[in-house]
Amino acid sequence: MKTMIAPSILSADFSKMGEEIKRMELAGADIIHCDVMDGIFVPNITFGIKMVADIRKITSLPLDVHLMIVQPEKYVERFADAGADYITIHVEATEKLNETLSLIRKKACKCGAVISPDTPVSALSGCLELCDMALLMSVYPGFGGQKFIEKSLDRMKELSALAKIENPDVLLEIDGGVNLDNISAIKQAGAQIIVAGNTVFSATDPKAVMQELRAK
Repeated sequence: MKTMIAPSILSADFSKMGEEIKRMELAGADIIHCDVMDGIFVPNITFGIKMVADIRKITSLPLDVHLMIVQPEKYVERFADAGADYITIHVEATEKLNETLSLIRKKACKCGAVISPDTPVSALSGCLELCDMALLMSVYPGFGGQKFIEKSLDRMKELSALAKIENPDVLLEIDGGVNLDNISAIKQAGAQIIVAGNTVFSATDPKAVMQELRAK
């Protein structure tokens, strides 16, 4: 399948959010990645439900809402109502993982599970059959602009092998530190959706960068 590029608005200029998203659309983005952080699960705060709802008004691209929040089960229905197409939740952030994934699906929204760098890939076993997407963090969640963690390549290979057993249709996503130097190895490891932040938002020609990310 074609590699899908999901620009992360964490790297956008928030004072020009509408313009930034249109710029990514024109550059050929497949998905808009929205990082929601609560200052508790991760040491940073970004935005919430209203931002997702406002972004929904200005783009027809799928919104991939990545919840880096504790007890996401309390909020997933509201994010679905705000216009999210995908909602991904951290294994580490809830004691009701499968129940919450099912709740997201009941809202006619696609769901996914996320693991941070220190969480074993095996933690996703048993929930992949409920997932449309599985997201592997290749940096520690909380801040953009971090360096790619090299062990993530082996972890993505492990996740790819697990997915082939438990749910061959699940989309494999990677988030953090992706650039033109490591994209080829990342795709070879099995990643299908590439979350890209500074790599595309800081580019003079983001369209050319996205084309190169797909081509490598």
